[in-house]
Amino acid sequence: MSISVETFFLDPATEGTLQARIQQIVAQGILAGRFRPGERLPSSRKLADHLGVSRITVTLAYTELVADDYLTAKGRSGYFVSQNAPEPPAFPAQSSGVGTVDWTRAIGQKFSPALGMEKPADWASYKYPFIYGQTDPTLFDSANWRLCALQALGRRDFAALTSDYYDGDDPKLVEFIARQTLPRRGILAGPQEILVTMGAQNALWLTTQILLGGGRRAAIEDPCYPALRTILRQSQCQLTPVPIDADGLPPDALPRNTDVVFTTPSHQCPTAATMPLSRRKNLLSKAEEDNFLIVEDDYEFEMSFLKSPSPSLKSLDQNGRVIYVGSFSKSLFPGLRLGYLVGPAPFIREARALRASVLRHPPGHIQRTVSYYLSLGHYDALVRRMGRAYHARRKVIDQAIADHGLRVAGQGTYGGSSVWLRAPDDVDTTTLAAHLRDQSVLIEPGAPFFAHEAASRAYYRLAYSSISEGRIPEGINRVAAAIQQIRSG
Repeated sequence: MSISVETFFLDPATEGTLQARIQQIVAQGILAGRFRPGERLPSSRKLADHLGVSRITVTLAYTELVADDYLTAKGRSGYFVSQNAPEPPAFPAQSSGVGTVDWTRAIGQKFSPALGMEKPADWASYKYPFIYGQTDPTLFDSANWRLCALQALGRRDFAALTSDYYDGDDPKLVEFIARQTLPRRGILAGPQEILVTMGAQNALWLTTQILLGGGRRAAIEDPCYPALRTILRQSQCQLTPVPIDADGLPPDALPRNTDVVFTTPSHQCPTAATMPLSRRKNLLSKAEEDNFLIVEDDYEFEMSFLKSPSPSLKSLDQNGRVIYVGSFSKSLFPGLRLGYLVGPAPFIREARALRASVLRHPPGHIQRTVSYYLSLGHYDALVRRMGRAYHARRKVIDQAIADHGLRVAGQGTYGGSSVWLRAPDDVDTTTLAAHLRDQSVLIEPGAPFFAHEAASRAYYRLAYSSISEGRIPEGINRVAAAIQQIRSG
């Protein structure tokens, strides 16, 4: 029996190459039971004519399906559904229905909302995306990344790809972090003092779980990274937000009996303020005097294109009080989810054990791919390219902001990828952001960054990492016009 060519159609919403989409059509037909073992598929010529694609595309799709034993080829007779093809389930899939569980009682501890911020999944479709932390495809070196990923899939690296490290990490990646990445921040650390994490946020969670809990006290910057505040609240520690000033976190404002202080001294999140060297030394002295630990989130130190970055707190620490958090997700791409913790060996030992109990270790293939990308020099070239682009965009956005009389509340001394602004007090930037979305402009309202959102609704952040230089002026023009419209209407 032959399968009718009319059964096949290409859904325009389906992603992937034409070859992959044809393979998917056939595989889904087999898995759904519509195509049965022994049935003959349309010839490659007939299916190509029907779908409006080249014959070689269909032939390659059929060949891949033969390799996966979905199809068999019989000489001049054509392609048939294999007798060994996966069989559809003997019983239909069913939904669980409404259910009888009262989840308001069954859930013992709530964790939602997780991040405290919303970013549209389709941000790239907006014409003026002043959105933070997303990848600009025009800057990312996808060709060399792909080559490094293929190299990591090679036979020589088979063990790194497939092995269970249990609680360990890829030694090549750890070695590069220790010998190349950390020395640039003035940090010397051995392998026993480094742990690879699933991004900076995972590093912050591990740190919080180990150092804090009920009865312990933490201090954070206000405003700060919203997800960090959520993590700390979930730990049930006693949390004190400390208002920052133009130089970041003021050490003298820290409450006594604090156990752990979280800070972003290089590029304060979200204001981009840079903590001066004198204040860094003061903070370290106070940590020794009051016996607290410091968690330094150095999330954007590579983006220092205006002048050389200040020394990290960790590099100035002589007493082992600083735990350092780094990330490759901001400089490579956010979906990578790869970062690292650096701290005294007793702390890293506990972090390693906790990580092993939750996710064991980050995927070996990702670690090895990153190690190749770093060691072959591609990462440094990418950072230099991003620095040049961000510097050019920073000049344009600064000029556009000045031209429209917008008020800057904070911007990085050394560079960064965003500017912190304040609208007039009678403008709620959450409303402003919703208004601008309709004009294809994305901004980030400032309220989620603050401990008390109601008192901070005039702030907003504009990032220039994901918007081209040529679109910045018009985007800023629309922001300024929207502010005026809200004030007058």
